[in-house]
Amino acid sequence: MDLIDDTPAPPGNQPEYTVSELSGAVKRVIEGEFGLVRVRGEVGRVSRPASGHLYFDLKDDRSVIAAISWKGQVAKMQVRPEEGVEVVATGRMTTFPGQSKYQLIVDDVAPAGAGALMAMLEKRKAALGAEGLFDPARKKPIPYLPRVIGVVTSPSGAVIRDILHRLRDRFPRHVLIWPVAVQGQDCAAQVAAAIRGFNAIAPGGAIPRPDVLIVARGGGSLEDLWGFNEEIVVRAAAGSDIPLISAVGHETDTTLIDYASDLRAPTPTAAAELAVPVRLELLATLEALGARLVRGIGQGVVLRQQRLRDLSRALPRVETLVATPRQRLDAAGLRLGSGLGLAVARKHRDFDRLAGRLQPQALRAGLLRQRDLLTAREDRLIRAVRQRIERRTERLADLAARLSPALARLLGDAGRKVSDGRRDLARLADRLEAAPRQRLARLADRLEALDRTRITMGYAETLKRGFAVVRGDGAVMTTKAGAEKATALEIEFSDGRLALGPRPARKGKSDGESGQGSLF
Repeated sequence: MDLIDDTPAPPGNQPEYTVSELSGAVKRVIEGEFGLVRVRGEVGRVSRPASGHLYFDLKDDRSVIAAISWKGQVAKMQVRPEEGVEVVATGRMTTFPGQSKYQLIVDDVAPAGAGALMAMLEKRKAALGAEGLFDPARKKPIPYLPRVIGVVTSPSGAVIRDILHRLRDRFPRHVLIWPVAVQGQDCAAQVAAAIRGFNAIAPGGAIPRPDVLIVARGGGSLEDLWGFNEEIVVRAAAGSDIPLISAVGHETDTTLIDYASDLRAPTPTAAAELAVPVRLELLATLEALGARLVRGIGQGVVLRQQRLRDLSRALPRVETLVATPRQRLDAAGLRLGSGLGLAVARKHRDFDRLAGRLQPQALRAGLLRQRDLLTAREDRLIRAVRQRIERRTERLADLAARLSPALARLLGDAGRKVSDGRRDLARLADRLEAAPRQRLARLADRLEALDRTRITMGYAETLKRGFAVVRGDGAVMTTKAGAEKATALEIEFSDGRLALGPRPARKGKSDGESGQGSLF
């Protein structure tokens, strides 16, 4: 009969891993082998969640790698990855155990050559142009003669010196300089903040508001000028209420801020020339216009004088002009006497007719009506005054009733504050009285400690440990030769001094007979 053994076979020597242990081991291997890598590929599926992190893919024609940049790394990137652009990403490989996949932690992103940069630039230009930021209708005219000019540039470069020099030569104006970085990671944010800062200045304030802005930088490569191609700078330039002149690079350099600005200057020096006219040319034009004005006024006076002489010759004589009016005046004078008599007689008749209608009874009746009217108005006035006094009295009583609790609360608060102040003053007085004693006690303790230290470090404590001081002829002996030369020796112990009488000097001592020193 066969026996069947159901016991499981013993395991081999292969170790068993948990899922977490295996995932951790894979993570350590990948991070150890690929601690720093540079990967070239095309950006795809860019995601920017509210956390500030950046998720995107790096792909080629056969494979895809998930990539992530943390919030702090994204803030330091000079070039942000955009979908469809070929880049070179620098970072480290790691794994995400929660989804069993590997990913690239990207520290920095750089375009894969000038062609990629130009492709990114053209793509961004098309996107911003579609929003209407480059529309010529948005552009504002540059003021002919601005009072204040704002300049956004580096304070230490040659650009600001060229601008100031050209403004001083053409037409000196008040200049406000906003220092910014014109290259690097901080360039775009600082330039955009400067444009918005100038626009935020209130007119008529302590700091004058510029009438025109100049954003300037010297020439450089496409990478050096990339900060002026950033979206934040373009939007700030397009949204500026102050007319803006862009002067970035040389004549052949073109950035996106040139399209969003109100006027593009080929160089920073040309920007200063476009901002102000030539003062000497204005003076010459003004002098020419003044001379034309003087000549025009003189010619106008001469022509009018000639016209006046011509008209005066065409006018008739004065006697001829006044003869007819003088005759009419004489005829009116002759009719005046009779007319006055007739007018007086007519007025007398009118007066007699009116005097017959005026009777004392009519005057008395009118007087009574006016007196009654006056009495009625007086009564109304008295009632109105009384009513107004009553209303004012009621309002005053209401205010007094409302004021009394407030006054009581105010007095109560003042009393409490006074009592609290008195307690604080008493407490501070006690502290002030105790402070000198405490300080003196601390100083006494410190002095006692210093004295103990002095005693401890003095030579008397050394003598207590078994040492002695040897003096010869009143001086401390520190060498054997000095002790031999001394005529008398004195040894100081911890409990007193021992004097040794005069002794002759010993000569020719052997090495075995040498002394023990002065301190023993």
